[in-house]
Amino acid sequence: MTPELTLAAIVILPVVFLLLLRVNAAIVFLSLCLGSVLVQFVVGDANSFVTWLSTSNATPEIHTSQDNLKLFLLLAPVALTSVFMIRTISGTSRVVLNILPAVGVGLLGALLVVPLLPPGLSHNIVESDLWGQVKNVQNIIVGGSAVICLIVLWLQRPTSGGKHHKKHKG
Repeated sequence: MTPELTLAAIVILPVVFLLLLRVNAAIVFLSLCLGSVLVQFVVGDANSFVTWLSTSNATPEIHTSQDNLKLFLLLAPVALTSVFMIRTISGTSRVVLNILPAVGVGLLGALLVVPLLPPGLSHNIVESDLWGQVKNVQNIIVGGSAVICLIVLWLQRPTSGGKHHKKHKG
């Protein structure tokens, strides 16, 4: 598969997944951001923990690379949030509104995942012209997606009409 097709799949598959399962993509976007923070600040301690586990007598030897651990820390919050948020988007207008945050998840996910892929695959993608174009607009991808996700979350706030219960004096 060409690097361009691989990159397209990395972007499009999460979008399709989120839309078909009606998962709130704005919350998944925030989970992806959390995963990025975990990669940045926790990977060292997690690597020490995995090394400690592999040297104990109770567990078999664990082979993991730093990039595999980073991928796990990056994608675990996304996977868990996606599972817990299945069918949280209902109604045609909300499904349509969910498209832009889902695209943001796909694009940000690609920016974060590609450098952590196995060296051969990562190198092929990073050397492609399409990746260069994506990297040139990464600030727009991150900033625009963040703003869109916040707006979508604000628009989804509960309204006070309709399901409001009043106390009865008795």
